[in-house]
Amino acid sequence: MSSSRWLPSKIQTPRLRLREPRAPDASEIFRSYAQDVEVCRYLRWTPHASLATVDTFIGECIEAWQSGARMPFVITGPDSDHAVGMLDARRAGGTVDVGYVLSRQLWGNGLMPEALRALTEVALSGSGIFRVQATCDVANVASRRVLEKSDFRIEGRLERFLVLPNLSHEPRACFMFARCR
Repeated sequence: MSSSRWLPSKIQTPRLRLREPRAPDASEIFRSYAQDVEVCRYLRWTPHASLATVDTFIGECIEAWQSGARMPFVITGPDSDHAVGMLDARRAGGTVDVGYVLSRQLWGNGLMPEALRALTEVALSGSGIFRVQATCDVANVASRRVLEKSDFRIEGRLERFLVLPNLSHEPRACFMFARCR
């Protein structure tokens, strides 16, 4: 791990691998979920209309890894290198804020809780990280279940907290979840 990195570049689970993003991931992400309206419904971005948008995004992810500003992991199967989702970790002091996305055809198989638990355990075992947190829209029952299955505890409701452009241009209420050591 380089000095600017506060998480390893790979995390392995029984069914998944979390790794650094690479330029070729853009086309797989575009096909797999980035243009899917249902996947994007509760995200902070609208479905991508072109591969160029995802190319730019992956370039930003690679730069973030190099600088250590944030660590956006690409999620793949254990024996495949095809991107099926992402798990983004952003550190602020002793806290890591996470966000996640998974291809719709893989929903309901417990994959995202598996990935989130693994990342959280690695983060909380690290020096100086005491809290991993995430927010989800109050209407996003599936994301709430991911967090609960990942042993996160609900801490409260944040009113007018987050703009989700696929739902409203006004800030919406979110639940705050966290796991601490």
